[in-house]
Amino acid sequence: MSLAEQLSAVASKASSVIKPEFAAPIAAGHAKFLSTFNAASVVKPGDKLPAFTMLNATGQPVTSASLLAKGGPLLITFYRGEWCPFCNLAIASLQKHLPEFEARGVTLVAVSPELPNGNMTMTEKHELRFPVLTDLHNALARQLGIMYDQSGARDFHKSVGIDLEARNGDDSWEVPIPATLLVDREGVVRNAWVNPDFKTRLDPKVALAWIDALEMGAN
Repeated sequence: MSLAEQLSAVASKASSVIKPEFAAPIAAGHAKFLSTFNAASVVKPGDKLPAFTMLNATGQPVTSASLLAKGGPLLITFYRGEWCPFCNLAIASLQKHLPEFEARGVTLVAVSPELPNGNMTMTEKHELRFPVLTDLHNALARQLGIMYDQSGARDFHKSVGIDLEARNGDDSWEVPIPATLLVDREGVVRNAWVNPDFKTRLDPKVALAWIDALEMGAN
């Protein structure tokens, strides 16, 4: 199955098992967000990637400068957390295509607001061979305009043991919307895929096409 087909299957299953008392506020909150989402306010091609320092899954600091210093483009993808089934599918799909990214000289990085222990769980679950970083309190996501208020799902999450306050180290219940950026060697965003629908993700094949186009333009 393609990534889109897998995501669709998870969405269908979720809609059939979430109790109505939880489904209604989740749907209402998401519908409100979609109705007010302003695509013009989010990161776009031509923007400079804000400098950052984040902790990796083992608690070591990683800077944007060190990632860009590797010499190739940077592909950075934002996800909500290890608890999110849609995110798990997307991250696993990126790992599957990692050799193709590496062959193109690309540094792949995943970012979530989860503290390092949650990112370590994600790393171990999918045997990831690329960094997973903690965007503490969504500092970078906020600068990029990709924030989403997840509090409408608070009661549902707590009913199934998902405590974002513990996972993220704050009580905001904010998470990034799905976003993937291709950043060139100078730190400029060249492609940006941002979608307010948490059930969607960028297919890695599209990102690979971005990279090929970027390299062709550089030659």
